[in-house]
Amino acid sequence: MSQKGADAGRWYVVHTRPRQETVARTHLERQGFPVYLPMAQLNSLRSRRSVTTVTPLFPRYLFIYLDEKTDNWSPIRSTRGVANLVRFGYAPAVVPDGLIDLLRAREGSDGLHELDYAVARPGDRIRIEGGPMAGYEAIFLAASGTERVLVLLDIMGKQVRLNVDVRLVALAS
Repeated sequence: MSQKGADAGRWYVVHTRPRQETVARTHLERQGFPVYLPMAQLNSLRSRRSVTTVTPLFPRYLFIYLDEKTDNWSPIRSTRGVANLVRFGYAPAVVPDGLIDLLRAREGSDGLHELDYAVARPGDRIRIEGGPMAGYEAIFLAASGTERVLVLLDIMGKQVRLNVDVRLVALAS
C-alpha cells in the first residue's frame, strides 16, 4: 500500500518505550511520518467490575511507512516514545506486503479490533481442557490480558478466581 503516491515506500516496525505507543505515534505524525497503531477493545475485570479498555493490539509496537530513498530516518530513534526500529541484523524489519491492509480490514466501524480470545461471555460455563485443572468446569468472568482468561472455579465448596491460558478453555456442553 503506497502512502505517498508512486514511491518505493514500505511499512516497518517501530519498538516503543513501555506504554508509550500513542506518544510515539503522535510525535512521529508531527514529523510527517505516516504511522499505523492498531488498537483493540479489551474487556477485563478490575476491582470485581467488568471494564472495557482500549489498548494497542501489539503492545510496544507500531508501524511506520518509509521510503528508503527520500525519507530521513535519523530522527525516528530520538523521537519521544520510540525505543528503536525493529531490526534483523543491520536491516530494519520490513512488514510483509498486505499485512497493514489486512489489519485495517479487520477493524470494526469504530477503528478498533475486538479481541475475542475467549469462546465465552461473562457468566457462561466453560470447561478447562488442559493443565493441572483439566476436566474442571468453571464460570467465565472476563478476558485477563491478551492470552489469559479469568474464571471462577468451585473447589471443595469454595469459589476461587483463577487465571487460565485462553487456549485451555472451551464452552461446557
